[in-house]
Amino acid sequence: MPTVPARRVVTPLIFGALLVAVGLGLMIGPVALPVGGVLRELADHLPFVSVDSGLTAQQATIVWEFRAPRVVLGALVGAMLSLAGASYQGAFRNPLADPYLLGVAAGAGLGATIAIIARSSTSTGLLSPVPLSAFAGALGAAALTAIVGGVGRRSTSSRLVLSGVAVASFLTAAQTYALQQNTEVLREVYSWILGTLITSSWADVGAVVPYIVVSSTVLLAARRTLDVMAVGDEEAASLGIRVDRARLVIVAAASLGTAAAVAVSGLIAFVGIIVPHTVRLLVGGSYRRILPLSMVLGAAFLVGTDLIARTVSQPAELPIGVITAFIGAPFFLVVLRSRTAAP
Repeated sequence: MPTVPARRVVTPLIFGALLVAVGLGLMIGPVALPVGGVLRELADHLPFVSVDSGLTAQQATIVWEFRAPRVVLGALVGAMLSLAGASYQGAFRNPLADPYLLGVAAGAGLGATIAIIARSSTSTGLLSPVPLSAFAGALGAAALTAIVGGVGRRSTSSRLVLSGVAVASFLTAAQTYALQQNTEVLREVYSWILGTLITSSWADVGAVVPYIVVSSTVLLAARRTLDVMAVGDEEAASLGIRVDRARLVIVAAASLGTAAAVAVSGLIAFVGIIVPHTVRLLVGGSYRRILPLSMVLGAAFLVGTDLIARTVSQPAELPIGVITAFIGAPFFLVVLRSRTAAP
């Protein structure tokens, strides 16, 4: 268990990691920009500050219209997926739970596949056809899991998890069948499934912000409830917590935020497992600390992995999901092994 002084050091380090990741994300890219010029350009947009950045109009456009929305969207998606992962883990008392637990990923994938097969426009923004279909599919999958899992009828966390597995399997089978009948869209669909922030725009940012703000507000307000639920359903109920209703609210809020995030970024796996576990190791098991710090570290993590994805094989870009999988799969196996070996 980390000591109190150690926890006090961890918090500024996590915020520092976010600042570093955002700064590097704005400075590094296919087009070389002067570091000092980018810093002055950022300072020029601060209140009561006016400096000449020295950047040309074209360079300033690269910063504000290409890199900045990509960095901001990456931070929002990373924060939401990490917060949702930590919340799912608390609600189900399962440290291996992640935002795709209730079939959200499978529903989003099926929705996006249907839109792509229909040759819908791929313009940006949550209300364009592909993201909108992915959003609807993700929410529909979460709702179906809740119905099958018997939410509101004294459902258990294990029943919800098993329902999510069944729903995800069914929706994945439906997606596979659709792709088999329309093989010409395979490349486009799998490109979306692997996750990308290449086409990020301020329209995407504006589209997801309301959902993420609402979801994160509800989840952060439930952090004390999650601490109580950690002792068990019966014990939490004896302390005055309405466990079924609390779990339903937490799962619904996490699913809403996750659906919005994956609608604009594609399916970026393992973020909701890697980040909460790392935070838990650094600051202990209280969700009062885990949830807010998971948001900050998740934002830093996804901005950093996106930076790797767009620079490691220039001029080409790797899907960000490939990078998170390279990091997350070994991490998941280590966590699974440690839990199996524990007495």
